[in-house]
Amino acid sequence: MSFKKDFVWGSATASYQIEGAAFEDGKGWNIWDVFTHEGGHVYGNHTGDVACDHYHRFKEDIKLMKELGMKAYRFSVNWARIMPTGEGAVNEKGIAFYNELIDELLANGIEPYLTLYHWELPYDLYKQGGFLNPKIADWFYDYASVIAERFSDRVKHFFTLNEPQCIIGLGYLSGEQAPGLKTGKKDIFQMIYNLLRAHGKCVSALREKSVQPVKIGLASCGNTYYPASDSPEDIEATRYATFHMINDSLHEAVWNFATFMDPIYLGEYPKELREYFGDVLIELTEEDKKLISQPLDFYGQNNYNSAEIKAGKDGKPEIVNRYDGFPETMMLWPVTPEGLYWAPKFIYERYQKPFFITENGLASMDWVHVDGKVKDYGRIDFLQRYLRALKRAAEDGADIAGYFQWSFMDNFEWALGYAKRFGLVYVDYETQERIPKESAYFYKEVMETNGENL
Repeated sequence: MSFKKDFVWGSATASYQIEGAAFEDGKGWNIWDVFTHEGGHVYGNHTGDVACDHYHRFKEDIKLMKELGMKAYRFSVNWARIMPTGEGAVNEKGIAFYNELIDELLANGIEPYLTLYHWELPYDLYKQGGFLNPKIADWFYDYASVIAERFSDRVKHFFTLNEPQCIIGLGYLSGEQAPGLKTGKKDIFQMIYNLLRAHGKCVSALREKSVQPVKIGLASCGNTYYPASDSPEDIEATRYATFHMINDSLHEAVWNFATFMDPIYLGEYPKELREYFGDVLIELTEEDKKLISQPLDFYGQNNYNSAEIKAGKDGKPEIVNRYDGFPETMMLWPVTPEGLYWAPKFIYERYQKPFFITENGLASMDWVHVDGKVKDYGRIDFLQRYLRALKRAAEDGADIAGYFQWSFMDNFEWALGYAKRFGLVYVDYETQERIPKESAYFYKEVMETNGENL
């Protein structure tokens, strides 16, 4: 069997990771510009100042996307390129760049999927408190209004946020990523509340200001699991772990995706948040619920790995320790294709929305071989295993709408700089040469056959 006939095949990127041109044509500073230029935060003190120089080479890149069979492309818009201070004046040169990008995609038969926020908070908004300031919802509304008014005549699919768990968990809990803070639980829950309202305001703007009917969702991440066996007990324990906190730590609260997705899709916080964090949790008013849980058209999940669960005492979920030598990627993430069956299955059961895998892929040890090829056979095996699992989820009744491989090309991997390569296309950062890897040709065949031969 293959995936459904209108299945969406594509790849994904994020603006700061590929565009470069960090200080050209009126773009303002964002938190990643500041974070990287401060030094000491990123491997090798690398920055995204140039990255893949996609800002100047997007036509070349889109031509290559077409040659490699891409049907859809998920990209993000850099808020500070559109509105340099995050509010007020619009930068027409930034608008022009994204207009040309969208037009070029459509001219090459590639459907644009636009993410409004992939971590590039304008620095001027950060100085006003950023996600700690309740005004973030209104700032996001105004930004989303510009996006809708300028691009919705051609873009039909929008993601409001990418990985709210990472926005909070890496930016403000662990401090690993921009803006690099370590805040307490009171601030964490204030930001979660503000971020949820910002999402809702973004949806409102897109619905109100778009010039044609559009489809809206967001891209989540968070902890996902698969059962240690096919026993009903292990499966039920895994289902429970997927949507409930296993312990009462702040880390668990932030990385349990139901913390964000339940309010958005069901209109309520998970019950454990009230039980464990009732002293700092900002309860949702009826007005909040109406704003935050406006109907969405699809659900997006970024998934790279999952943990194994077994039923312990009284059926409670327990994480199974991995054996020594368990397969890992260059990120030291376990290779767990089972997660691309069980996570979509459970999430679709709960939220009942067409389901996209919005990111999936791996960092592997890639280099150009003496014959000029990049022979990333590990990535081919990885993709085949994960896509087989996703296909099984579709065959078992989940409405699997599409798959975006991460990433189209090697890029700036956040705090790891250019040390890790996730791309289907190899990028020589000294020359900016692009070389499709062997996995790109494998994925092209998968797309051409709609996964028939996986």
